[in-house]
Amino acid sequence: MSGTYAPRPGSAPLRQQVWAQTGMETRLMLRNGEQLLLAVVIPVIVLVGGVMAAEHLDVALDHPAVDVFTPGVLALAVMSTSFTSLAIMTGFERRYGVIKRLGASPLPRHGLLLGKVGALVIVESLQVAMISVVAAFLGWDPANGWLPALVALVLGTAAFASLGLFLAGVLRAEATLAAANLIYLLLLAGGAVVLPSDSYGALGGIVTWLPSGALGEAMRAAFLGGVFAWTDLAVLAGWALVGTALTARTFTWE
Repeated sequence: MSGTYAPRPGSAPLRQQVWAQTGMETRLMLRNGEQLLLAVVIPVIVLVGGVMAAEHLDVALDHPAVDVFTPGVLALAVMSTSFTSLAIMTGFERRYGVIKRLGASPLPRHGLLLGKVGALVIVESLQVAMISVVAAFLGWDPANGWLPALVALVLGTAAFASLGLFLAGVLRAEATLAAANLIYLLLLAGGAVVLPSDSYGALGGIVTWLPSGALGEAMRAAFLGGVFAWTDLAVLAGWALVGTALTARTFTWE
């Protein structure tokens, strides 16, 4: 019958392409055991271990231990996913030619990045939900800090994701793996992400200029005081702009 099988070549709408890429990126992140370790297991261990240690050692804090540690652990979860996991996964995708092949598809570069951002939002939402449930069992009271915390999470994700993509774009996959994990450990130990900046003595005023310290302080200000930490949010915005500019200049498909 005439016209029954008329071909209609062409790419799908950009929105549909981005949604399909988001779904694939999300599945890849959730299926990877190392990514799940960074995204969920380590933050939960840090939260439970920190609260129990503070209560057992009778550490003097201005607020209950769970209220102090939970904002920092939420910040740590964002850092682990939007920086470490994203950098490692993107680095190996470049090495194996995955991104190069996507470059030959109708999916534009900004569509690929939007897909990765969408996957980050989904995974981080799951992280926040799981950590919040664990913290609630430990007695966490988030008060009225969700709105300023949401702003901090968005800016923190933008800052760390841009820096993670920059790292993956300038280093070989193996070097990206080593550098991303090393930076993660250094920021976990000395970046004021889990513990307040005043716990670092004379270095406290310096670490707040790091994206980890700025995010940790902004989250603590949100959940402990219900306020916007404008200086820390501005620091995060600055890191996001720097990371985005560096990524735009250096990131390639292969």
